[in-house]
Formats: sequence, structure tokens, C-alpha cells
Amino acid sequence: MTMQFGVMLPQGWRMDLRAFSDPTQAYETMTAVALEAEALGFDSVWLYDHFHTVPIPSQEVTFECWTSLAALARDTRRVRIGQMVTCNSYRHPALLAKMASTVDVISHGRLTLGIGAGWHEQEYRAYGYEYPEAPKRLRQLREAVQVILATWTQDEAFFQGQYYQIRGAINQPKGIQQPHIPLLIGGSGEQVTLKLVARYADACNMSGDIAKIKHKLTVLKRHCEQVGRDYESIKRTALVDTCAVAATEEAAIAQLAPFQQEQIEMLRPRSLLGTPEMIKARLAEYEQAGIQELILYFPDTTKQDALRLFALECMHQ
Repeated sequence: MTMQFGVMLPQGWRMDLRAFSDPTQAYETMTAVALEAEALGFDSVWLYDHFHTVPIPSQEVTFECWTSLAALARDTRRVRIGQMVTCNSYRHPALLAKMASTVDVISHGRLTLGIGAGWHEQEYRAYGYEYPEAPKRLRQLREAVQVILATWTQDEAFFQGQYYQIRGAINQPKGIQQPHIPLLIGGSGEQVTLKLVARYADACNMSGDIAKIKHKLTVLKRHCEQVGRDYESIKRTALVDTCAVAATEEAAIAQLAPFQQEQIEMLRPRSLLGTPEMIKARLAEYEQAGIQELILYFPDTTKQDALRLFALECMHQ
């Protein structure tokens, strides 16, 4: 298939809306980027599921993921919408399944539900959530995806687990897409997460340099073989958390935050950075590795210049 491209929208989490003191203007900027991405031919737009800014919590605007997504579902018309990724710990999975079904209807069938085990300890504790050790969070994720799938596919859903129980949960409407809303599991842990992808997910999401991604996809393929799953039935996506493109490499680097500019050589292997020709060479590497959709974060996205240049010079070349 032809490589697809998604855009992480400016949401505030990465301090990308700090130029706007008016929260209404900040939201309108976020949705304007979504509309521009749609007009430029991007395939999807995405939000993070976080509550306040990084790397340091601050008073800057950070829009909540799912309520914003419902609004974006009506602001847009064609692009798919999703989360990179929903933290399982923040919402009971039966409620999350209901929320997703509603948003899928609102969007006329354009939702992908992305979910992961969660990782941001400071945020958990700030909002009063228990922060268990990683093995427990992963066990909770395993149960959660079963609850979600049951709620999407059964008239009255039942599940009895160690962490979650539902007893005749009715979820109507179930969403538009058939057989159900696509489920993306984020993360690349080889012993648990990729096994969950092989067993339950419609899509995976990975990050890192090309060599790491190739290795993780090899592990995923092996897990698919073990459970009798068709590896090709899983959509393979990757998050590129820095995509800076400009007419010159120097101008692209100038789009980065100062601390990123200081760490440029460390950043380069897992980023898209440089001129359109440099970017296109890197895109070919991702496609050769087996990635089918790249989800991109543009550091200067509120200005939209790099977004437009990428669309015009790098996509579908």
C-alpha cells in the first residue's frame, strides 16, 4: 500500500500553544491545523492523552484528549481521528468503549481507538491515580482490551477479570465501522505488549530508529505466527515525534526547541529533519522497514509552513 501520513495536532501538551493567552483562540488554532492537514491530503489527525505540559508541568493550555476529539470529529469531514495513545488507567475500559462508540458515530466512522498501558508517573499522581508497577499496568491493559472488544461486539457484554468486571453492559450505538472500531495498541514491549497486539489489535504503533523498528516488527511477526494471526492484517504505524522540514537543513534545525538543537545528533536517527529531498530518503527507509503510516509531530505546526511543505514536496512522491 502507499505510505499514509498522520499529524499530531498542537494541543498544548508539548508547549505548542503557549503563544495564545486566550484558550478559545488556542482551540481554534488546533482545529485550524486539523482542517489544513485535511485539505493538504493527510490521512489522519491525532491527539495525545495527557493533562498538563511537558517537560515541566505549567499553567499553559493543554486540551483534554477525548472531549477535544469529539469536537474535531465535527470540525473535520474526511481525515481519520485518533489518540496517541489513550492511557488505559485514566478511564474504565467499558466507559472508554462507550465514549469511542459515540465519537465514531459523531465522526461518521472515522475513529481509531489507540490505547496503551500508561507511563507518566508525575501526571498519574498529580491527578490522584494509583501508579502501579509496569507489570500490573500491562495486566490491566490486557483485561481492558478484552472489555472494550466485548462491549463493541456483544449485545450485553460480560467480563470477569482481576481488575475489571462488567455484567451485562449494553453499548448502543456500537459505532459505525464494521466489524468494530479499529483498535490500535501502542508500545513495543516484546514480552507483553507485542503479544497483545498480535492477539487483539488491528494496528500497532512504534517509535525509535529504523533498526529498532525493524527488530520490533520481526518480533511482532513471530508473535502472530504463534497465535495463528495474519501479520499483514495488522496495520503498522510509527510515531515520529519530531518532523522539521525546510528549504535548507539549517532552517529545519531552527524550527526545533533550543534543547533539541543541542542534541541534534541524538535526535536525528529517530526524526525527520532537513530538506524535502533528505526527508524523502528517510521516508523510503520507513516504508522498506514495513511501516504503513507515519504519524508526525511538527514542532512549528501552528504556523503550518512545514506542514504545507511536507505535503507538497514529500507525500506520495
